[in-house]
Amino acid sequence: MLAHDFVIRADKRRLTAQQGLDPATQLRLGQHFTPHLAAKLIASIPRLPISGSLKILDPGAGTGSLLTALYARIIEEAPSLDVHITALELDSEVAEKLRETMEDLQTVAASAGIKLTTEVIESDFIAIESAADTDYDLVIMNPPYQKLPAKSDYRTVMTKLGVHTPNIYAAFVARGIMQLKKGGQLVAITPRSFTNGVYFEQFRSYILAHTSLDHIHVFDSRSTVFADTGVLQENIIFSVTKNGTNDSVTLSASIGHEHEIRTFEVPSFDIVRPTDRRQFIRIPVGQGDDETVTRMLDLPTSLDDLGICVSTGRVVDFRSRENLSPGATTGFPMVYPANLSNGRVEHPKVTGKPQWFNATTDNDRNLLVPSGHYVLVKRFSAKEERRRIVAGVWSPDSNDIGPVAFDNKLNYFHANGVGLDRKLAVGLTLWLNSSFVDKYFRTFSGHTQVNATDLREMRYPNTDELLQMGEDWEVGLPTQDVLDELVRINMGWKEDK
Repeated sequence: MLAHDFVIRADKRRLTAQQGLDPATQLRLGQHFTPHLAAKLIASIPRLPISGSLKILDPGAGTGSLLTALYARIIEEAPSLDVHITALELDSEVAEKLRETMEDLQTVAASAGIKLTTEVIESDFIAIESAADTDYDLVIMNPPYQKLPAKSDYRTVMTKLGVHTPNIYAAFVARGIMQLKKGGQLVAITPRSFTNGVYFEQFRSYILAHTSLDHIHVFDSRSTVFADTGVLQENIIFSVTKNGTNDSVTLSASIGHEHEIRTFEVPSFDIVRPTDRRQFIRIPVGQGDDETVTRMLDLPTSLDDLGICVSTGRVVDFRSRENLSPGATTGFPMVYPANLSNGRVEHPKVTGKPQWFNATTDNDRNLLVPSGHYVLVKRFSAKEERRRIVAGVWSPDSNDIGPVAFDNKLNYFHANGVGLDRKLAVGLTLWLNSSFVDKYFRTFSGHTQVNATDLREMRYPNTDELLQMGEDWEVGLPTQDVLDELVRINMGWKEDK
């Protein structure tokens, strides 16, 4: 059997298994099988010794796509290696196809006179006793993706092992690192969500304390990596070395898994800044991204310095249905993301959402904020929006004067619970809507969600600079080019980076 033949056979098994998945089981197990071309890209990243032995673990092997792609590479580049493969799969029907794939690898190895042993374990990687083996040279994985409830068995197991894992993919990665020998490498394709935010902060801390980052690959398109699985997750491929030390990290990017790859090296401190207490993992793959990050982090001002806070809107509409009204009432304005338009808030507006909030109890009134100027930011940007951060000003000058209710899908900037100076609010809105901030935000956030923590951790112009930006503009936005030029001039930047 030729290498090309067993690769094709493995991908056919993947497609057959994928079509036969029970949707409920797939959701419960977080199953997303790896297409051949994606597997080939992932398998191209690990370091391969030329001789000696290589002990490999795939802890969620599916039908064996990743291992097939990796072994095809081994045959071509390092045929003298003595290879042992351990493949785990929890789904018994999928495990049968995995065994067939391993048999194909054995057949190819025997015909080529290559040393190969394989082991298929039908079990749960997080709970399995034999996962105590810690002598693997390489762990390669496309782990399942699924949020873990606070009291889930997986969280309990991982907490006992000393790491907080809010998603099952994080549990797989952390456990995979534990199975490596010193100097061993882990290569994984996962959602990008762990690279920023409070939710994954302890997980990031674990990774960075026990490994060094070697390589990060990003995709310009969300829809190509798992195109035939229906998954639109924002994924990255990354590799780390246990107990390693690297002065630089290889970054690469492509539109999808079969497109031209752009590759370059950046200093490690540009990926995780030593002064960043949250340890965001930044991925500056765009032209000028490293200069943008440097320029942003060199700004001297934090939100605390400005006396500004950012919070998430207090009203969760499905919990307050009895308070919401579509027509004008004696209630208070209710503002949703759809009310934001061109840097201002339009209210009332035909959005399909009720535009008024009736506060009849003290608990209801606690959901309101006092009259004033507030800068609102959508927590989730729509696909058609060109910027990840979309900001607008709620102004009592153009809206009903009085308390206002903000939806939970909005973040809002305020001054310790009250409104901001009008010019400051306008200047802050211009700043947040600038291409510079958008470019910076994309270096550490690969998804469309904008968390309050992300906004708190950013640096800002000082008060005078923000006031100056807001000096000559009413509430609303100029064109993007004019806005960006206004920011550049007021910041005293000689050229836009």
